[in-house]
Amino acid sequence: MILCIDVGNTNIKYGIFDGDKLAVSFRVATDLKRTSDEYGTKLVDMLAVKGIRAEQIHGAIVSSVIPSLNYTISHMCSGYLDIDPILVGPGTKTEHNLRVDNAREVGADRIVNDVAAIRKYGAPVVVIDFGTATTFNIINENREFIGGVIAPGIRGSMDSLVNSTAKLPRVEIEIPKSVIGKNTTTNMQAGIVFGFAGLVDYIVRKIKREMKCPDMQVVATGGFSEIIASEISCIDHVDKLLTLQGLKYLYDLNTEGKR
Repeated sequence: MILCIDVGNTNIKYGIFDGDKLAVSFRVATDLKRTSDEYGTKLVDMLAVKGIRAEQIHGAIVSSVIPSLNYTISHMCSGYLDIDPILVGPGTKTEHNLRVDNAREVGADRIVNDVAAIRKYGAPVVVIDFGTATTFNIINENREFIGGVIAPGIRGSMDSLVNSTAKLPRVEIEIPKSVIGKNTTTNMQAGIVFGFAGLVDYIVRKIKREMKCPDMQVVATGGFSEIIASEISCIDHVDKLLTLQGLKYLYDLNTEGKR
């Protein structure tokens, strides 16, 4: 079994693959103060709940957008799984060219998503990740990442709205029945959901126009991808497993011939 770990700003996602099949996935909150032992004991406990023993895992790969956690997660893998994980970054074989000003600025999670989207859906393609930030990756017909867009995240926008006002409550992010809210909760839900739907629709239309590719596929992933996709027609595929599947592909690519 192969362990794939996606370290995000809000959550750490774990996926355990048995061959090419995702057998188990779960997530824990990202906490910069946790030690490798705390992450390790939590991981072993979660695996036990799923009926998996640590010794069944024989390989691991990690993508991370938090450099300060890289050592912690790597040390967890070596200490609790006896594995030195592959850390996605410079030197990792991806078969994916980055045609941008500074390739080192591109987050590992964006590279992993691109690799998975190209493999599953082809190119050209736009990949939208509704995570802590809302990112748009543009991949041309030559399977090259040529740039993108970074917008605020949905959860962060809601938090900012609540924290910056005295009377607005924290509400669930879900689709209201009408854009015209009848109370504070539905007012806020309409603003967040329909506001982000409009943002995504407009940016995608601009991308397709600049690319001169009206039929360009659009793939969405991340926690709020289904909610936004239900409100607009420009998203062709919702794939919430995109990052984990991309990690598994990169693991296979970088260990080919070594197994």
